[in-house]
Amino acid sequence: MPPKKAAAQEKKTLLGRPGNNLKIGIVGMPNVGKSSFFNVLSKTDLGKSANYPYATINPEEARIPVPDERFDWLCDSYKPSSRVPAALTCIDIAGLTAGASTGAGLGNAFLSHVRAVDGIFQVVRAFDDADVIHVEGDVNPIRDMEIIQTELRLKDIEWVEKHLDNLKKGGRALGNNSLADKAKKEEIATVEKVLKCVSVDNKDVRKAEWTNKEIDVVNGLQMLTAKPVTYLVNLSEKDYIRKKNKWLAKIKAWIDEKNPGDPLIPFSVALEERLANLSDEEQAEEEKNIGTQSALGKITQAGYASLDLIRYFTCGPVEVRAWTIRRGTKAPQAAGVIHSDFENKFVCGEIMSYEDLKEHGSETAVKAAGKLRQQGKPYEMVDGDIAYWKSGA
Repeated sequence: MPPKKAAAQEKKTLLGRPGNNLKIGIVGMPNVGKSSFFNVLSKTDLGKSANYPYATINPEEARIPVPDERFDWLCDSYKPSSRVPAALTCIDIAGLTAGASTGAGLGNAFLSHVRAVDGIFQVVRAFDDADVIHVEGDVNPIRDMEIIQTELRLKDIEWVEKHLDNLKKGGRALGNNSLADKAKKEEIATVEKVLKCVSVDNKDVRKAEWTNKEIDVVNGLQMLTAKPVTYLVNLSEKDYIRKKNKWLAKIKAWIDEKNPGDPLIPFSVALEERLANLSDEEQAEEEKNIGTQSALGKITQAGYASLDLIRYFTCGPVEVRAWTIRRGTKAPQAAGVIHSDFENKFVCGEIMSYEDLKEHGSETAVKAAGKLRQQGKPYEMVDGDIAYWKSGA
């Protein structure tokens, strides 16, 4: 007998809100450098930075261009009138303190703002400065990370307990026969599993294993601990330049134990503020002199990737543009990011890879090499695709 074909592997559903317009929030204790970081990242002075807790109350929002050598090369090649890079939407959120989950400080407002974003930049203070007070009295990044993780989990526990209680009240009369009753029972079982994850197993939701069916339920709960976290360790300029700090190894060990796989990026707000006041040429010269570089580009790229965002390009003499889509997006939906008609009346896409264009040097040469492909509705977009869409009347 011929061997059975292996079952096609089920495509993993992504945790988090569906869509392409995702946001990342800057989270941390008060006075760790969040607003100053937001200001240098966004090249604005929107963030309210001051030497007292809760200087930031209402969230500020900015769109940060995501550095991409491919985009720069395409702009150099096509020399377009308009250049539109991919961007990461970033929100500056008020500082969190112990007791936030029960409303202490700006706790309830803070946590509602965290719930509204899709990912987290967690700024961790690892610099000593007698002139910058710490709400807990001294600098201890491990304690700070424990506080934030605890408060987010406590709010998740409260949230999911209420949801589970409502589900069970509505499910008392459930029979065993109908599909709707069966689906409701499965939902209750998944919510119970979520509660066990955060309250008994002491794990963030994003670190547990979920089936696609379960992820659909989890995504509906909007759990705080389901959001991806990138840890940004704010060092003094001196420590950042010499790549040494007494806390770094301990912070890494804590992340490896509590949230393995989460990115850790050291940076220095003090250095970034100083570099921000220089011209591009002066900044390049200063970076050469001190033997290190700004970390802002790396941070922006990491935040973009943490949200499972990728980009494709449209190119021509009028405009080179990077379009942001979620990983796993099919061709019609990718076209729909430009205009809904492109999705509704989708015919096909003419697609080449950035690598092929760079290798062959021109679209004509790519076509002659047989590397320009016509792709239909089932095609899943790849990061760096260059696309031309065809749609019907």
